[in-house]
Amino acid sequence: MTTLLLTHPACLEHDTGFGHPERADRLRAIEGALAGNDFAALKRERAPRADLAAIERLHPKAYVEMVQAEIPKQHHNWLDPDTVVSPGSWEAVLRATGAVVHAVDQVATGEVDNAFCAIRPPGHHAEPSKAMGFCLFNSVAVGALHARAKHGAKRIAVIDFDVHHGNGTQAAFWEDKDLFYGSTHQMPLFPGTGAKDETGVGNICNAPLSPGDGSEDFRAAFEERILPALDKFAPDFLLVSAGFDAHLKDPLAQIRLLEPDFAWVTEKLVEAAAKHSSGKLVSTLEGGYDLEALADSSAVHVKTLMGA
Repeated sequence: MTTLLLTHPACLEHDTGFGHPERADRLRAIEGALAGNDFAALKRERAPRADLAAIERLHPKAYVEMVQAEIPKQHHNWLDPDTVVSPGSWEAVLRATGAVVHAVDQVATGEVDNAFCAIRPPGHHAEPSKAMGFCLFNSVAVGALHARAKHGAKRIAVIDFDVHHGNGTQAAFWEDKDLFYGSTHQMPLFPGTGAKDETGVGNICNAPLSPGDGSEDFRAAFEERILPALDKFAPDFLLVSAGFDAHLKDPLAQIRLLEPDFAWVTEKLVEAAAKHSSGKLVSTLEGGYDLEALADSSAVHVKTLMGA
């Protein structure tokens, strides 16, 4: 098996300012965790820039132009109270989105078996015409639409285990029966979406968790709701929004997962990809704000992908 790791130094130049949880040290922590001998077999590439045409399959041209116009020449600008941009943010978001698009290309053509995109800014809160929750462009949804447009994928699924609900991905998929979104996440918590009765056209499956829930609750949510729905949908391409902020140590939420839980869910998703999509799986980093927990959780995620 060949696992592709995509990242880019430009993603470090998206400066969110002092004290912001979504900071460049997150990628440095992951880079350190994936530097050991256990990861020598990774295929490593720098993420290319995404073409604006790929981004604009999801985000209207006027919105893309607005984001670009809001990038400051110096210091910072705020697109909302949580979402900060700096002079380096435009290049970073093009590389972040480009990583997922390129990963889809590489997996779809059989150049690699699966991929992990270690990128920032994250994406799953970005709605088609709205930046929010640290996110500018919804990289995983852009990747899903690219798999359809360029590689003929008919049924595409995104599974999201970030502790925050991916409202942007849900909004992008809401009315499209050939796009599936499944999510575990804490409720109540930002952004306030993700109830069980939010089902789109039967293509949305939410499995909310309560503050204080741990491994047993998380695994039950997958085994009883997410995985059966994913099996029924039977995707021919699978993408993963891999947020590691449901970890016990994470400061932004109250779910109590540990590294073995992230290894377990990755294994289950690898099995689903093998069953339905000839193993085609692309994972991209979303949240995770305790640096040690993020590094360790990312490492077990990637190690599991490598052993697929």
